[in-house]
Amino acid sequence: MRAVLNTTFRSLRVRNYRLFAAGQLIKLIGVWMMFTAQDWLVLELSDNSPAALGVVTALQFVPVMLLTLYSGRLADRYDKRKLLIVANAVFAVTAVTFAVIVAAGIVQLWHVFLFALLFGIANSVETPVRQAFVSELVELPLLPNALALSAATFNSARIGGPALAGVLLSLLSTRGVFLIATVLAIAPVFTYLRMNTAELHGLERAARGDARVLDGLKYVGKRSDLLLPIGLMAVIGMIGFNFPVTLAALAKINFHAGASSFGLLTTAMAVGALGGALAGSARRTRPGAYRVIGAALVFGALEFAVGFAPGFVSAMLLLVPTGFFSMYLAQAANHRVQMGVDAAYRGRVMALYVLVFLGTTPIGASLAGWWGERFGVPSSIWMGGLVSFVASVAALVWQLRTSGDRVRVRFRPRFEIRLAGPSASSLPSASAGFPAADATFLGPEPAGADGESAGRGREPVGLA
Repeated sequence: MRAVLNTTFRSLRVRNYRLFAAGQLIKLIGVWMMFTAQDWLVLELSDNSPAALGVVTALQFVPVMLLTLYSGRLADRYDKRKLLIVANAVFAVTAVTFAVIVAAGIVQLWHVFLFALLFGIANSVETPVRQAFVSELVELPLLPNALALSAATFNSARIGGPALAGVLLSLLSTRGVFLIATVLAIAPVFTYLRMNTAELHGLERAARGDARVLDGLKYVGKRSDLLLPIGLMAVIGMIGFNFPVTLAALAKINFHAGASSFGLLTTAMAVGALGGALAGSARRTRPGAYRVIGAALVFGALEFAVGFAPGFVSAMLLLVPTGFFSMYLAQAANHRVQMGVDAAYRGRVMALYVLVFLGTTPIGASLAGWWGERFGVPSSIWMGGLVSFVASVAALVWQLRTSGDRVRVRFRPRFEIRLAGPSASSLPSASAGFPAADATFLGPEPAGADGESAGRGREPVGLA
């Protein structure tokens, strides 16, 4: 047990990272409480309209679509810690103002729309900068673990926040939830201020003063190993990851559940997602393309099944593995991008990743809300799973064609899916336990199992 804990939480030995993780956990519990209460408030103010939920979610992410690439440029030019202090301070002030309006009892639907947009502006700066900042908190060998623990922190808040919000909505009403969430949202400002800047692992800012957005896009365009996870997550992020819209509507409209029961659906998915995040915490090398694609295939199939769940309990049970593979997929794609990019471009590349993953949410949320209102909420869920699965199959075909690999399926003596070709032939046989020319589709992750040449899979990350 001690060995497992030392492996899983080894990044927490770094003081700056401990401060970062603590601040994020406290803030995100408050944010998830706020967004859970916000979804319930929207349903109350809009007479149970899925379309209104879609509009709120879309407004939260419109700024991400418009401003994220510029935020990545800022991250490559200026001090990320100072940018994060400003962005979190703006978010906290916005949250306080919104909580006062809700507590005063004068909130209207247009108020919710306005503050959703303001929250989105703050997040459009904070998210890509924070994604890139993790690589400055720890040295390269700890980066996969630090990224995994960041995802675990996020999903721990997803478990605690909605569950706590569901209880408080029953006990204190929506006003009390917003006031408590506001207090928690201020935490990162203080933790960033307490960090030791001399222990950060960033490049000199003067060396990247000419960072341009277009240069970052050209850099990604020349890297097929970055294009695949970014392109795949663009489709799945837009169509498959619309649970903030669909789960609230599913709970209240289809299952006729109360506020606390709605929190259970979100919590069930978050429990699985936390497991998915911790599953990648022991990773030490860059995940291969087939690991990303395999996780996407399983996620699409599970989301499709959730759309046909006959009742509340079955939906809640299915959401646990769905949450696991949603986070395992997102984390593997994030690791593949982060660990394959030069540090001088990291801010802009991660901004592009955030853009396609989160910035496409206004389109997807609006489509999910419109589809759910027209054809029923369950159909918007299974359709998202179907599109995600088809996109994953297309990504698999593209990767096989560009790498020259082949997939072999064997049913006897046991069912196996194996990869054969140039990618598999570069694997060291001793690390995987099978011949070098034959690798499992979702097996271990030895270095070089990327689908590219051995040298390409070890692009310098520039963590000076």
